[in-house]
Amino acid sequence: MMRATKDSGFEWIGEIPTSWKLYKGKYMFTQRNLRGNAIELQLLSPTQKYGVVPQSVYEDRSGMNAVKLNENANLSALKTIHKGDFCISLRSFQGGFEYSEYEGVVSPAYQVFYPVVKVARGYYKYLFKESGFIEKMNSYTMTLRDGKNIAFADFGNTYIPCPPVDEQQRIADFLDAKCAEIDALTADIQTQIDTLEQYKRAVITETVTKGLNPDAEMKDSGIEWVGNMPSSWCVLKGKYLFAQRSLRGNSIELQLLSPTQKFGVIPQTLYEELSGMNAVKLNEKADLSLLKTIHQGDFCISLRSFQGGFEYSKYEGVVSPAYQVFYPTVEIADGYYKYLFKEQGFIEKMNSYTMTLRDGKNIAFSDFGNTYIPYPPLQEQAEIAAYLNRKCDQIDILIAKKQQQLTMLDEYKKSLIFEHVTGKKEVPAL
Repeated sequence: MMRATKDSGFEWIGEIPTSWKLYKGKYMFTQRNLRGNAIELQLLSPTQKYGVVPQSVYEDRSGMNAVKLNENANLSALKTIHKGDFCISLRSFQGGFEYSEYEGVVSPAYQVFYPVVKVARGYYKYLFKESGFIEKMNSYTMTLRDGKNIAFADFGNTYIPCPPVDEQQRIADFLDAKCAEIDALTADIQTQIDTLEQYKRAVITETVTKGLNPDAEMKDSGIEWVGNMPSSWCVLKGKYLFAQRSLRGNSIELQLLSPTQKFGVIPQTLYEELSGMNAVKLNEKADLSLLKTIHQGDFCISLRSFQGGFEYSKYEGVVSPAYQVFYPTVEIADGYYKYLFKEQGFIEKMNSYTMTLRDGKNIAFSDFGNTYIPYPPLQEQAEIAAYLNRKCDQIDILIAKKQQQLTMLDEYKKSLIFEHVTGKKEVPAL
């Protein structure tokens, strides 16, 4: 038997059971203004993916460094957060409110709040991460120089569902169990993707440094990251194979391209389509005559940061002056160096030249120019490139299928949360 429902009056919520109430956030939650000290309490990191967790936990799970406090930071300004509290950022709003399973302190950049009425906190943990709620909160934000701002008052004046407390708990328990199952499946598929990507990197490394003939006579390359290589190959400094391209262009005449680690050098429109993100646009006052021309088959590296190899261009166009463009000055097989320059050993070698700057790492073309790299016979270059094109395409197809599975699981999880936190589906009482 279907439950009786009523119109909530709010588009992002839709119909709700007649037994449910709607209250403004400020009548259910209030801000916590206690100040703490990182010496006495552990410093927590609010994250979209993991909630509010200790910095060590965040670094362990994400593999990234947490933002550390400045040496001169006023520790007394840190905000205390208790287990079961929520927080939002003063500077940017992107993905719901974060829930804390820990006692500690957070940066003053966050607003901390907690329930003042009896609730099942787990229910609101899910409600505050529901996509409709996030979109509603985003409607309050105003664009700033470096982000979006949301005030607690905006949330305080927003109507949110309030089911009976026992039903809140049933919903939270149900979603805990179902989401745990989905997360386990997601983690397993992600492990499969990681394995495929590792295999792809291994195939590239083995092929660009050892060739395709397992019976080939080998010799020491003299290059640490290459090791032994076929005796028919030689090594040359990069400057004897490539030269910088210094031509300048105009984005009115030539399409503006975006160098990316994942897709290579591609048109900005294609980058936005493939990544789902906005490309960095030129300033209205930018001098278009400074843009650098890049041809099909050219490579480029960033002046400001080096992270993942040199990027290959399949297109004619222009790139930002922040990039160095270079091209082959001898005959090479199209594709071999595209793979060599994305090989992990080569990347690590280039990173060894970089020096830490305030906002990134710098690499000069001269560093690459004085680096020895393999130069196989032209026919072998072509055979290696053709093999890797086929092999990497096969692996990429498998990865794409796994990524599609992740997308489907994510969509299912979102729909599951929405249906239950808004009462579209009922969790029966035991």
